[in-house]
Amino acid sequence: MTASTPVVSGGGPLLGVRVLDLTTFLSGPSASQLLGDLGADVIKVEAPEGDMTRTVPPYFVGPDSAYYLANNRNKSSIVINLKTAEGCRLLERLAGEVDIVIENYRPGVLKRLGLAVPELLVRHPALIWASISGFGQDGPWCDRPAYDLIVQALSGAMSLTGEPDGRPVRLGIPVGDLVAGLYAVIGLLAAWADRLRSGSGRWVDVAMLDSQLAMLSYQAVYNTVGGVTPAAQGNRHDSIPTYRTFVGSDGRELAVTASTQRMFEELCHALGLPELIDDPRFVDPAGRLANRVELWELLEKEFAAAPAAAWVERLGERRVPAALIKNVPEAIQDARESDRGMVREMTHPDGRRVEVLGNPVKFRGEPRGELRYPPPLGEHTSKILTNLLGLPSDHIAHLTADGVIYQGPG
Repeated sequence: MTASTPVVSGGGPLLGVRVLDLTTFLSGPSASQLLGDLGADVIKVEAPEGDMTRTVPPYFVGPDSAYYLANNRNKSSIVINLKTAEGCRLLERLAGEVDIVIENYRPGVLKRLGLAVPELLVRHPALIWASISGFGQDGPWCDRPAYDLIVQALSGAMSLTGEPDGRPVRLGIPVGDLVAGLYAVIGLLAAWADRLRSGSGRWVDVAMLDSQLAMLSYQAVYNTVGGVTPAAQGNRHDSIPTYRTFVGSDGRELAVTASTQRMFEELCHALGLPELIDDPRFVDPAGRLANRVELWELLEKEFAAAPAAAWVERLGERRVPAALIKNVPEAIQDARESDRGMVREMTHPDGRRVEVLGNPVKFRGEPRGELRYPPPLGEHTSKILTNLLGLPSDHIAHLTADGVIYQGPG
């Protein structure tokens, strides 16, 4: 591997780590974006038609879709046509010049292109390779396509979402994709740490379904230990009856998480119901759970007597966690005002600006790094081939003319 200057300069704890990003849509791009946020030099490899999210409607800033802008900052872009033999050879050469490759092809696709991962790892033993797929690199479903909705359905997550006795509901955020991306980053960082010790790479295999199953957490163990079938809880909790939402007199909802004995007692005082503390039905967690319907009726009646915001303030004074249920614009405005760097602005060289969500990983005492605008298709093709592979300009021109690569603006 070379020690040449990063294609796109940046800074952070992963400065000097070079990543070849072969991913599309969401699970992979969200993972590689996080690596870029942490300082890695991320080279996004795209087909001539580009990542399909570049054109996802309905919102655009200039020619770029909001979807694409949300997941592709801090990267450079090279276009290689992997339907050509020369394109596949270029990709393998690039793999030999990076530390990490991350891809989310369906298992078997790369092998059909002559890019079998085990063989690549033999030729490049220090390379760390991460494969994100719907169902993993082996098993009976490995060759099936998968999307967020599919793994939410198969994992049981949808059966837990929605109101009791209602229909299963897809989570409003694409957790199947995003969680797989996060697990891929965890695996990559673990493999990187091991390579610093051993000098050897690894193949990280992350399945979207596995990742979603892992998110079931205690609900899965409730099934394996208790023999129950966990079901949708709405805005309630299977085990803690005072961990739920309530409605104030203004119709606004608030979330309350009175999960300890102290919090329950303070909740009762805040609502003007101190007699519930010693009520035999509610004196301990088991009793409150067994008599939750009666408890809810009493609490709901009191919450309906004042606006939700007033209850949030009153409960906060007694150190009972509570919050208004915000919509997305309200949550984003709160984030702006908190100055935690979770709403950031990216500026295109032509002056276009867009607000995006920032990196939740902070390093105390260090400045927030610049967010580099997602690249136009093929913007860095020539630069990458020159800097990493040492290809002369006439060879690059020949590859362009043959349709092996595409050179975008820049």
